[in-house]
Order: sequence, then C-alpha cells, then structure tokens
Amino acid sequence: MFTGIVEAMATLEKKQMNQSNIDFWFSSPFTDELKIDQSVAHNGVCLTVVEIQNQNYRVTAINETLQKTNLGDLQIGQKVNLERCMLASARFDGHIVQGHVDLTGTCTQIKDQQGSWEFHFSYPAASGQMTVEKGSICVNGTSLTVVNSGLDHFSVAIIPYTFEHTVFHQLEIGSRVNLEFDILGKYIQKMMANRLG
Repeated sequence: MFTGIVEAMATLEKKQMNQSNIDFWFSSPFTDELKIDQSVAHNGVCLTVVEIQNQNYRVTAINETLQKTNLGDLQIGQKVNLERCMLASARFDGHIVQGHVDLTGTCTQIKDQQGSWEFHFSYPAASGQMTVEKGSICVNGTSLTVVNSGLDHFSVAIIPYTFEHTVFHQLEIGSRVNLEFDILGKYIQKMMANRLG
C-alpha cells in the first residue's frame, strides 16, 4: 500500500521489449536501499524490483499494465515519480493508494496561477469512474485533492514544491497520466450500483 506522497524521481535508463512485456531499467537516489522483490510505485504503478546493478534497477510491466497505464509512453531520460510502500510505523500523509491504476487520463489545460498551477484532466466518461470536489485522486502516483469535478474531467491545484519535486513540471497539454481513483469512493459506488440493481 502507498500514500501518494512522492519520495523522489527516477530516470529511465533503458527500456527493452520482453515478449509482450517491457523491462524498464531506472536509476534513483535510493537504488542502494532497494531489495529484490520489493514493491515500488512508478508514476503510481506498483511494480516489483527484479534485478539491481549498481545504481540501476529493473522492473517489468506486463501487457495488461502497459494497456492501462502510460508506462509504454516513457522515453529514455524521462523521469517518473517514485514511492516505496508504506511503513506500518509511518505517518499517513496522503490517502490510501494501492498502486493499481484504473485508467489513463489526458492533461487538457494548465493554468499558471502566479504561485501555483491548476492542472485539468479528462478521462472517458464510459469508464464509470468519478471524482468529487475536495475528494482524493492519485495522478501519476501523487496524492492530490480534487478542485473541480465533472462527469469526465477534474482539476487539481499544484503548489511549487510538488511542481518541482514530481513529474508535474514535465507535463504538457496532451500528456497522458495514470489515474487511480479513491478506493473508498469505488467501493461505495459499487455497493450503490448493486443495491440499485
């Protein structure tokens, strides 16, 4: 389990096709602390460390993961948000994040608010996913509060620290992002749908 509080950014060093999967080699500030079989969220996608060589480590994304996320879009040298799984003794600073991306969304607008930024995202309405104002959303592994919410879109406010220390400074209009909707909201939505038949 994760909290959506990004620890650092990793840089993609190498990307190799492995049948229908992709092996990604990343370098990170804490590679020397990682262990084989450890779960690490990459742009909000929970992946298992399978090999470590010096300051680089390898994770594998299977085809299903590649279909539901933006990992296949990554280019050599591009950065991703990193978060190691939550410690039982740690503070819970973000919200419950599983590292299971629901779908990708698209950045539709970036507004400079002179000291902060407002990012707008859209996603397919047919997915049945939803956001609520002042609710939680995970964008590329970052726990955020929804500012405005619509049937197939939402916006979030980004402070300078988050802008600089996550991949938000790399995003442009048209960028695809990984979205994980709030797990509590998803359970309530499912229960209500079952009750209503």
